[in-house]
Amino acid sequence: MQPRNMSMSGVVDLAAVKAAGEAKAKAEQARAAAAQGGAVGAVPGAAAPASLVIDVDEAGFELDVLELSHQVPVVIDFWAEWCEPCKQLSPVLERLVNGANGRLVLAKIDVDANQMLMQQFGVQGIPAVFAVVAGQALPLFQGAVPEQQIRETLGQLIQVAEERYGLTGIVVDPAADGAYAAGAGGADEEPEGPYDALLEAAVVALDAGDLGGAVQAYKNVLAGDPANSEAKLGLAQAELLARVQHMNPQEVRTAAAANPADPAAQIAAADLDMAGGHIQDAFGRLVDAVRVTAGDDRDAVRVRLLELFEVIGADDPRVSAARTALARVLF
Repeated sequence: MQPRNMSMSGVVDLAAVKAAGEAKAKAEQARAAAAQGGAVGAVPGAAAPASLVIDVDEAGFELDVLELSHQVPVVIDFWAEWCEPCKQLSPVLERLVNGANGRLVLAKIDVDANQMLMQQFGVQGIPAVFAVVAGQALPLFQGAVPEQQIRETLGQLIQVAEERYGLTGIVVDPAADGAYAAGAGGADEEPEGPYDALLEAAVVALDAGDLGGAVQAYKNVLAGDPANSEAKLGLAQAELLARVQHMNPQEVRTAAAANPADPAAQIAAADLDMAGGHIQDAFGRLVDAVRVTAGDDRDAVRVRLLELFEVIGADDPRVSAARTALARVLF
């Protein structure tokens, strides 16, 4: 099982292995058991918001992920402390899972401390994101992909989990978690950062399909805080999505295959590769284009390659490898 971009056809294959009827029955049993265990003063059977994002190790995997997945889809984030793209992706996953209001749970697995789980899932690079639904695992995506793509992927996951497996999630009680209760207006509410409103505006624009608005919102943040990593990553991803949204993939790839030395054709195809999660293909295509071009054409390809580095973050090992390959063809 290798990490790849989300394909809900994989869930259809899983259904053949695990009958949807059995999964629905287990979901009903899990909800009934949860309803009997409500704490005094809390919503009966409800979970605290903090329990939607959990750290999981090998010892607790069966209970915290496999068993829980019969009640709610569990998204797995394979990460490591040294992985800079992980630090960019994890907060996005946490925010989106919390925003799903109990229809998803996020399990964070440190690969350095849980090598066996990493091997069992066939993880070859991080960040890597999987899901477990009704005891069945499926890969979602690898790398720090654009937030809009993550939203769409998680939305598909929720829909399939509900329609095919009857997993309607868990009830969340905001009052059960002090931090979240304070966030509703309590005295301990954490103050917003100076650019939180602008970053939120960018997210709202992305949700509305207003890529131009998202680009401008991220630029507004960077105008006052040029080192803001969230805005830099968001801007690179929003600009990429804006470039590819009206492309005809077949025409672009045909033109690129027919014109290997045409910088515009190779740049367009590389953008499609990147937006589709084929990161190494995008980098390799542009490195090859730099090799066979010269002058302004070569510079245009080189600049786009540097821009694509920003989409996943400069510390990603695939970026380091591509930088080395670029240096070889330039010098």
